[in-house]
Amino acid sequence: MELCNLSNMTDLPKDKATLKVLTKATEPDHTDSSTLDSESMPSSCEDSPSTSQTRQLPHPFPIPTFAYDVELRLRSANEVFAKNGDVFETPKEMKSDLLDKLAEAIFVYTPYPTRDEIDAVAQALVEKHPCLKDPGSVFGWYSWKFSLKFKIQNFRQKLRQAGCPELSLNKRSSSPTKSKKLKKAKKSEVNFLPGHPEGKNENDLENERALLISEVKKRNIDWTLVDKMMDSTYSLRRKEIVKDEPLVAHVQERWPALFFVRQIELEFTRLTSMKLRESFLAGLDQYLDCFLELFKTKSGIPGLSSLLRQLDNSTHRKRIILLLGLPHFLKEDSSAFTKTIEVTDDEQSIAKGMKVGVLVVMDGQDFIDAAVVLEEAVVLSQLRDLPTAVAMLMGLLYSLNIDYPRELKYTFEVMQKVFMNIGGGQCSSFVLGLRNRLLRRQM
Repeated sequence: MELCNLSNMTDLPKDKATLKVLTKATEPDHTDSSTLDSESMPSSCEDSPSTSQTRQLPHPFPIPTFAYDVELRLRSANEVFAKNGDVFETPKEMKSDLLDKLAEAIFVYTPYPTRDEIDAVAQALVEKHPCLKDPGSVFGWYSWKFSLKFKIQNFRQKLRQAGCPELSLNKRSSSPTKSKKLKKAKKSEVNFLPGHPEGKNENDLENERALLISEVKKRNIDWTLVDKMMDSTYSLRRKEIVKDEPLVAHVQERWPALFFVRQIELEFTRLTSMKLRESFLAGLDQYLDCFLELFKTKSGIPGLSSLLRQLDNSTHRKRIILLLGLPHFLKEDSSAFTKTIEVTDDEQSIAKGMKVGVLVVMDGQDFIDAAVVLEEAVVLSQLRDLPTAVAMLMGLLYSLNIDYPRELKYTFEVMQKVFMNIGGGQCSSFVLGLRNRLLRRQM
């Protein structure tokens, strides 16, 4: 049989012909969840998805395909286990290969898996390959759990030595008395701390940052150019924000473009691969009626009862009532989240003492403005409504790597994990119970 390339279907002979279609595999992008190449250590951490991609591990976890000889031995051992229940005594070298591959697969998602995630990977391993079960443990995967935990620690050290940005940042201090907070993605960011763009060093990016400042000071800003420079300097900005933990005022001075609505939305997308305003409002609307029904069951709470009396049939009004009522419903301090002031009040004076929140400016019964407050200062104003202001607040908390205030931890967790469905698989037990109640009401 002679093979040939076919450019047109009409070129096929009328009599019997064999057609072989060869599909060209597409290059996976940086968000692909395939495992790392187990044959070699990445020469640069920037080639590894774990440097910039931080995501929840899928459940169940997809156990990778091991080396060909390892797969053959596992297949034979699984057949023996199926026949008589004999477990496989894994040789030391083979066990090391298995753990290496599992660690690489985990690092595609996160360099800092939780204890539950490590448990889930160990469980998935023995479910796929039952011959690997521990004969002496209840569930059959305890020894794999502990081995995997230590392997991940060793793998982190390897990547740290290779120059992985996030892991290098968390290098242990030589001082035994100096404690250091682990700097890692806490809000399910997927692009938390990337390496610098190929071909650019820190000096190049610093020069671009200076050009950015000049551009945003112009009367007519070239937003296309600003978008491009903000995108290329993203790694420098993240390094400064995550490593140095600067005050918001300092970030405003060095990165003024970051405090425009347009750039807040783009920065949020760089961090999470999601659209800020769209995802927030869509989630708000999804649970709108269910939340308001729950509010009515708690009408004895003074703050909620007064808000419910202001309800009408408009979606806009319902959104406002939900956002204003959420801290009341969750038994948190609503005054730490939003404050309503008159148009004659001085915003900056009212913002004093407010760590994180939104000011709503009214003229009698008329809405005038909404402003975002961070670290006791107004950082963004002239927002058209409260839902937009809260969405921008969420975007800034992500962009500036600011932790949620403790007195509003459930309010912000609901907005992130329920409304926006970011990291929804890792809710606190309180928020998980609330979300289940909401979902049951939607059924």
